[in-house]
Amino acid sequence: MKPNPIPAVEAFTILTMLGCYLLFAVATVWLPQISVLLAIGVTTFAIALHSSLQHEALHGHPTRIAWINELLVLPAVGLFVPYRRFRTLHLAHHHDEILTDPYDDPESNFTDPAIWAKTPGWKQALLRLNNTLLGRILIGPGLSTHVLLRSDIGLIARGDRSVLIGWVMHALGLLPVIWWASSIATLPVWAYVLSAYLGYGLLKIRTYLEHRAHDAPSSRTVIVEDRGPLAFLFLNNNYHIVHHSHPGEPWYRMQALYYADPERYRRMNGGYVYRNYAEIFRKHFLWAKDPVPHPLMKAR
Repeated sequence: MKPNPIPAVEAFTILTMLGCYLLFAVATVWLPQISVLLAIGVTTFAIALHSSLQHEALHGHPTRIAWINELLVLPAVGLFVPYRRFRTLHLAHHHDEILTDPYDDPESNFTDPAIWAKTPGWKQALLRLNNTLLGRILIGPGLSTHVLLRSDIGLIARGDRSVLIGWVMHALGLLPVIWWASSIATLPVWAYVLSAYLGYGLLKIRTYLEHRAHDAPSSRTVIVEDRGPLAFLFLNNNYHIVHHSHPGEPWYRMQALYYADPERYRRMNGGYVYRNYAEIFRKHFLWAKDPVPHPLMKAR
């Protein structure tokens, strides 16, 4: 299926952004008066959806103008990940030839076998837990934030201005969120921070097995044939081989592109397919899908 031309302004994506901010407002201002627990759940969903919309923005949606897209997702409602750092690291990840490489792929969860052999036992246990879906949801956000901060502090110390600017922009994006949380929202601050963490954890469900170790680059990227709430929350990024094949296509076309010729994509990715997220939970909630040391990598 040949993709159709993308409109200069994607009304569907803009409406989804507006809906996300409206849901965030309702969850943080009105719902806490009914139930703080319910408000945490809905705020968590809104924050995860906002991150999915940031992913759309960095890929050139809903307009063809990068600064407008950035402005539309500037409020740092997720708290932990600067948009510009997300954009830089994620676009680097889109080179399929380096997918899963612990050195070259910024989103890899694998480790160099030589480094793994020297890793203390307590840390090995932590990383093994992180390789289960339960662990990825519960401790994955904390580990990812720690790794990003440690790396970026080092880069800033060595004079990397782009990383510094990314964090300055993040601080600017936090200002309206801090104002909202302290002056408008009725959701307690602790509950908001918890929601941000849980929202990050929800996103870890999507990224948990997006890529596998495989000799063929195209066979490293998954298809999850899910059309339920999580597929919407992830803006159809579960059709991940389609996204990597057509990174400029908007989220609302992913399903149509895939189901126009599903066998083509299944051949392309070597049959790396799950029927839905229920299957993933059943198979990997408590049992790791992959080892932590990269299984195809020779020690450098």
